[in-house]
Amino acid sequence: MPASSPPRWWQARRAQNRKPATYRCPLCGELLPALSEHMLIVPEGDSSRRRHAHTECVLRARRAGLLPTREEWERSQSGRERRPRLWSRVRAMLRR
Repeated sequence: MPASSPPRWWQARRAQNRKPATYRCPLCGELLPALSEHMLIVPEGDSSRRRHAHTECVLRARRAGLLPTREEWERSQSGRERRPRLWSRVRAMLRR
């Protein structure tokens, strides 16, 4: 997935504090103190793009609908009727 396109869904889980490192929360921009409780957010399962975030920031973003899970995203897509693209419709009309 290109880094320029926004993620469609996210994975979120509690982070295991294994090293004394300080991170910056991508949601609020504030520092996460070393060894503090926080969460990992992973866009579309791409662990190379994972980020550490405050638990409260993740929960707030989830409530606001900004970090949908894969299941939530798939559910939102299944209800949409997929309309054929313009060129497909034109070709179909020309074949008649």
